[in-house]
Formats: sequence, structure tokens, C-alpha cells
Amino acid sequence: MVTLTNQATSLWAKKRSEDDEHYWLPLITHLIDTQSTINWLFNHWLSPGQRQLLTQQFSEEDAERLVKFIGFTHDIGKATPAFQTKRSFDGDLGLDAELLEMLIRQGFTGLDNVTLSDSRKSQHARAGEALLDFQGVPESVTAIIGGHHGRPEDSPQTQQIDTYTANYMQVDVAKSEADKTIQQTWQSVQEQLFKYGLSSSGYDSVDEIPDINQPEAVLLEGLLIMADWLASSESLDDSENTPLFPLIGLNQTWSDIDMSSRFRNAISAWYQSGEWVPAQVGIEADPYQKRWGFNARPVQRTMTEAIEKTTDPGMVIIEAPMGLGKTEIALVAAEQLAYKTGCDGIFMGLPTQATSNAMFERVEEWLKKLAKTQTDNFDIKLMHGKAAFNEDYQAIPNASNVDDLGSVVVNSWFAGKKSILSKFTVGTIDNFLLLGLKQKHLFLKHLGLSDKVVILDEVHAYDAYMSQYLYKAVEWLGAYHMPIVILSATLPKKKRNALLEKYYKGKYGKHFKKNVVAPDNWQDNQAYPLLSIFDGKEIKQITDFSGQSDQKALSLQVTRVQADDEEVIHSVLENLQGGGIAGIIVNTVKRAQTLAQLVPQDVPLMVLHSAFLAPDRVARERELEDAIGKHAKRPDKMIVIGTQVLEQSLDIDFDVMYTDIAPMDLILQRAGRLHRHDIERSIKLKNPHLYVMGINGYGDYGDANESIYEKYLLMKTDHYLAKTIELPNDISRLVQAVYDSETDKLVDGLDSAQEKFETDLEKEEKKAKIFQIEAPNLTVSASDDDATIHGWLSRGQRRVDVDEQKANAAVRDIQETLEVILIKHTNNGDFLLTGQNINNVPPVKIAQQVVRLPLAVTPSYRIDQIISDLETQTGNYYPNWQESRWLRGALALPLNEENTAQLDNWRLYYSSKFGLSYEKEDENE
Repeated sequence: MVTLTNQATSLWAKKRSEDDEHYWLPLITHLIDTQSTINWLFNHWLSPGQRQLLTQQFSEEDAERLVKFIGFTHDIGKATPAFQTKRSFDGDLGLDAELLEMLIRQGFTGLDNVTLSDSRKSQHARAGEALLDFQGVPESVTAIIGGHHGRPEDSPQTQQIDTYTANYMQVDVAKSEADKTIQQTWQSVQEQLFKYGLSSSGYDSVDEIPDINQPEAVLLEGLLIMADWLASSESLDDSENTPLFPLIGLNQTWSDIDMSSRFRNAISAWYQSGEWVPAQVGIEADPYQKRWGFNARPVQRTMTEAIEKTTDPGMVIIEAPMGLGKTEIALVAAEQLAYKTGCDGIFMGLPTQATSNAMFERVEEWLKKLAKTQTDNFDIKLMHGKAAFNEDYQAIPNASNVDDLGSVVVNSWFAGKKSILSKFTVGTIDNFLLLGLKQKHLFLKHLGLSDKVVILDEVHAYDAYMSQYLYKAVEWLGAYHMPIVILSATLPKKKRNALLEKYYKGKYGKHFKKNVVAPDNWQDNQAYPLLSIFDGKEIKQITDFSGQSDQKALSLQVTRVQADDEEVIHSVLENLQGGGIAGIIVNTVKRAQTLAQLVPQDVPLMVLHSAFLAPDRVARERELEDAIGKHAKRPDKMIVIGTQVLEQSLDIDFDVMYTDIAPMDLILQRAGRLHRHDIERSIKLKNPHLYVMGINGYGDYGDANESIYEKYLLMKTDHYLAKTIELPNDISRLVQAVYDSETDKLVDGLDSAQEKFETDLEKEEKKAKIFQIEAPNLTVSASDDDATIHGWLSRGQRRVDVDEQKANAAVRDIQETLEVILIKHTNNGDFLLTGQNINNVPPVKIAQQVVRLPLAVTPSYRIDQIISDLETQTGNYYPNWQESRWLRGALALPLNEENTAQLDNWRLYYSSKFGLSYEKEDENE
């Protein structure tokens, strides 16, 4: 092992002041902390599948040496005068002077009176890359060092030291013997640290460090960022009750630290949950009975048996009717695939926060059984913008407070950008789509998703723009050889084929058509149910479910309704004369509120859409499932009016349904909530009936509907929408007919709508590529710049990743909107809309009173001024909000006694029954 001089061990990595006390951390301490941490993470935290990927080019021993090397050298760029002369974050000049004086005593002459080239040009990550490049380390590895703060350099830093010499050696040109001595001092400590890093990692020479390919580099970068953040954590959370890697007093040195004990204590305190070790799923004993207490349906059993027979499973696409139990198939598949591929967690992605909340409860129950089976604690994360307000999630105990094994816990360290690193996560689809977005610290998302079985529900719900991100994310998951399960009741075959091709390309490269093994006509398969599996390079499709489906066939009567809003409600009330539950699903919040206002006061009504306060919406989702979900005690009569949220993942049952016109797959999804369960119904509603609104005539669907959905798809849906639909038999046939361009010639008057559709589709696909990362490069080449992560996140426009809200908007192609906290502001004080004085409730409860303002109210050309006005008003009324971590930066919208407010030239009104409504100020004047 290389012996380090006092000069090398006197360099600092971190410094801070607290209560007039000064603290520091020697650079060598942090380098060893990070090396030990990343090595532990490689051996104990990475999944077997991730380790297998990182060792496919060379042995596990070689991979471990590389991991230790990048862990140690990640901050070698701090061994430069550019860094060592940096000021403290809090501007404590006394602390800065003490550390400079210590360095000067150790031989760094003149460091207190130095003129550098431009220290900002050689920030320490870039400097580290340059120093390793100077030593001959392969560029695919040096790029990882340069990018460990979240964004790699655009190109190798081969000229950095020559251009900014003083940043590395204190003087640009050695004009005297003293100058030469100064430069030699810096070169010496840099050389010492480099050789120490080589030796402590197990290398005898720099020539032993291998080149790696891009997916390997992305994962190693993610692992390095995680290790660096962990080794930089002084304590487990905001409190200092659980120390991890604390700083030391200025009177202490590296030699005073027991590095082994320091590391062991930190990891012991941090690692509070167990590792899932998936067991083989035996199909002799029914796994559905074991997990949920019911016997597997025939289709479930057949699909599970087919997945169990795979040897190298990749992508699994499950197409089956609504209400068949696809979620249970997917969770059993997750156990099967995790066992076969070495995963140790899952990610479940849903279209909306509402569907994520509903799914979270189901996944949590499944995970509890796994935890008890293994007698271990598993950490779980709910990932969406309102997760902090989900009562079920908040009730889960923190891992540090649980002694009993066999529990589901939350680890507080996995927060913010680290959330995706939790082994079991449920959240909105954005968290998966973001794999394809050029965003700082993207490496953490790749690291966090490449150890999991990924399950994506309701994949049909993603439009052309989102689908481009979906395909890119799937391609990268293929590059990591990680399994993915796709669920849909209404999947167009074009999207199914694209998903399979993208996964193959990511895993094996470009030659899909030449090398794939697949059944004849697999691309045109319209069998239903249908199971498509990638097993190695072979596509298998299970289509034979004959005599096995126990799902009752449903003959659905379809009626087109040309009626105004009052006539619609009148028709609904006539259908409910003998009792029953009617569902009305419309395409806009405004329309839902308009229809709801027309329902007589004596008729039970529930409204559900996105314009409710977060607590109101969560309560309504739960109330709805309690009222008309599976095994619910249904009311005698009720009308439910809502938007698209009612068509996705909620296990609810309507006796009769009214829906606005929408593309065929969405119409069928909505129809899947009609007569969903086998229950007794009133005589008039014995037979399921679907009323389709908004068809004013063929090709005329109204401006509102046509602004949301392409007229081309609405016309084809209108054409193929028969008076009777057989569910589930007609599902695939109807979906494929609408989305297959080969059927265009059978539909009259489609030309202009088709042309617009294709133009819009091309525009959306091009727009999606602006912020997208490139496809994975699987080559290992020292001469191929595209094979490294240099420039991987480079782009001209940077504001897209300022925060998670902007990033989520980018992958969904939606205009960013404002969220506000509604407070009733009166002469008697400020109150929640529930009547509680805000002075008597905790900040977290105030933060929950949030609602998103309509786009009409916050147009892009006015949004900056509106934000400024709200910030001023919030600061005047509630200045203490800035002191709360829950309320800091929040915008308040004060309402008067009547729950109304004026914003810009709009009047806003909130009702717990109808949600947030709005109208132009002059409309009623």
C-alpha cells in the first residue's frame, strides 16, 4: 500500500461552522469513506442482476476493483489549489483561514496569496477527470468521475491541465526554483492519492483498468453518486440522533479516526431494511391462493405457467379484459421474473396519482406477505407529487423505529431524488418515462429502476408524445437485461410490436428482424386474451385459452345520444327509476361540473375529477370504492360524474353508463366499469347499456372533444362503434380496427383528419426527441466517443429539469400549471375550508389544501405575472410559511366567506361537492 505524506492527508474535502465551532473532513477520509461505501453497495445493495450486467465483460473481481477505484478517485479533483482555496458556504473567513494556515504549515507555500487561472473552469469533478486522464485512465471511466455531480462533461478533459495549469499546480509557468517546488508539491500529492487509489482498489498498474460500455458506465455513475451522497451524510436524517459519516474538529486529523469502525457504524445505522431474496414460484401449489386466498382463474393459471417455463425472460405483455385480475398476474410474474433474472425489487407505474394510490394499497398488502415469508423488513415508496398526503403511506413506520421483522417500512434516507432507490416503489408513470429525459442526476433513476421488475399498467393510456419516452425507457431497460411487464386491456398491436422491438434493440442491438425468432404473423395477432413473452431472442405468444375463460361474456347495448345537458340528466334519472348506479364519464372538468349542477338535490351524487383539494380527492376516491367497489354495500341509487380518472384502474361497478365520445380503447376501458361484478341489479338495468354522447353527426364531435382527441381516431371509433358490443370478445378486434392504418380505406371521409393525425403524430415524435437521451450504445471502444457518457445529458435548453414538476411536464408534454393552497381569509382569521383555524393545525395539514389551477386561468403568457402576484400576497398574509419545510415556496389563494376569489380576470369558486370552478369576471355582468 502506498504511504501518504502529511501533505496529502492535510487536504480538506468538507468544512463547516456550527455554534462558533469549526469542523472539517480530511480529503483522504472522504475518499476512503466513499470507496468503502461503494464497495459495500456493489456487494450487498446492488441486485444480483445488476452485478451480473456489470460483470458480463469481465470477472466479478475485476468489476469490484473498478468500483473501488472510482469510489476512491471520485473527488481527487479536490487535491488542487482551485478547490483548497475555496471559501466556506457560510462565508466563515475564520474557518477558511485556519485550514489555509494548516496547509501552509504542511508545505503548501504561498497558498494564502495565490492568483488562479479561473477556478470556476476547474470545478473539482472536472478536475478529477482531467487528473485521471493525465494518468492514462480510459475515457469511459474518467467520464464517470467528471459526471459524478449529476451531469457529465460534453467531451474528454484532455486539455484542461495545460489550459488552466495554475488551478492544478498553483502557478501557470514555473519561472523559478520556488515555482518548480510549488508545482512539484501538488503533482506529488496528486500522484500519491492516485497510486493509493490504484493500490487500495487492487490494481498494480493503470493499464489494468478496463474500458466499459455506456450502460455499464451509467449504472456505475449512479452507484457512485449514491455512494458519494451516503458517504457525505453526517447523519441519517435532518436530526443528528443517528450519525453516519460526521466531520471532525479542527484539532483532529486523519490519524485520529478509526476508519473501519467509522464505516461499520455508518452502514449499520443506514441499512435498516432487508434484501428480498425471491423464491421460485412453484405452480403445483396455487400461488394465487397463497398470496390472496383465492383460486387462480384459468387465464391467470395459464399465463403464470407460461412465464414459469421461460429461461431468459425479458418483456412480458399481458392483454386481457378489464376485471380479469391482471394486477395479480403481474405481481406473481414479478416474483417469477425476479427469481429468474436476479432482481430484488419492483416498480409499479400507473397513469395518475389516483390510480397510484389505489394500487399502492394492493402492492403494500402483497409486500407484507413477502416480508413475513422471509421474516425481514422491506422498504416501500409511494412516488408522486401528493404522496406526502396519502394517509396509508404516512402510517407506514420508519425503518429506524421498527424492531420486529416481517414488516413494510419507509427508510427516510430515500427521499427526493433518492426515492427511486427504494427497492419497492409504486408511482405515476412519469417516474419511468423520466429514464429517457436529459435531466441532471438521471443516473440515479437508471440505477434505481435497473434492479427492479418494472410493471406498467394501462399502457394504452399514453399518447404519441409520451409513447416516445416510453419506448426510449423500455430500450434502456432492455440494455440492462431487466424484465418489464406491460398490462393493458386495449393495446393497439402497433404499440405492442414497437415495445417488443425496442426492448430487443436495447438488449441485443439493431438486428431485430434478422435475429428474432417469432411465430408467423405475430405482428398481426388479434387473439384475446393474449400473452406475449420475450424469452431470450424468441417471441412467444400464448393465444389458446379455449374453454378456460371463466369471465362472463357481456353483451353491451350501445346508444348514441344527441342531447343537451338537461336532456342527458333527464335520461339518466329515467334509467334510475327502479334504483341503480349510473356513471357519467366526460372529457373535461368543466363539463363534469356543469352536468353535476343539474342533478336534483334529492338524488345522491358523487363527483370526481382533478380539480378537488388533495384531501377531498383522496377521500372521494376511497368513498367511491367503498360505495361501488368489489363487495361494497351499494346504495339504492346514485349518480357518479367524473372525468377520465374513472376509466383507469379503479375497481368500481356501474349499472348504466354515459360517456363522451373518445377513441375506441378508452371507450372500452370505460365500458369495463359497466356490470363489472356479478351482483343483483334492478330489472330495468339487468342488461348493460352504454350511452355515447357528443356525436353530433358523423365527423362532428364538438370543439371540446376534438381539441382533446384526434378527429381521425374519433371518426374511426364512430365508424366501428356498433349497436352491440360483445365483451371481452370484441375488444381486440375493435381496438385494432381503429388504430390500424390498413383499415382507413374502409372509413368514409377520413382524408383530411388522417392527414392532420399523421402530421400531428410526426410533430409530437420530433418534439419528444428534443430532450431525450440517445439510445444505449453497447460497444466497448476506446476510440468511440459515443460509447462513453460524455455529452449524454448535453442540450441547449436547460430549464426542463429545474425541478420535478417541470421534468414531469416535459415527459407528458403538458403546459406547466400552478398549484395553490386554498385558505379562507376572513375578518375573524384564516381558516382551512374545513373550518379549522390555520394557527391550530400543523403545517403539513395546511400544505395538503392544494389544488391545481385550470390552464385557462394561467395561460403561459400571464403565468409569470400571476406567480408574482400570488407570491406577494402570500408573503403579506403568511410570512411565517417560509420557515416551514412543508410550506416554503407555496402559493396561497385566499378565498372570502363565500369560498370565492378573484385571480387576474377570473372568478374562482370552490365547493367540496363540485371542486374548483371558474368563470370570466365579466360573464355575469
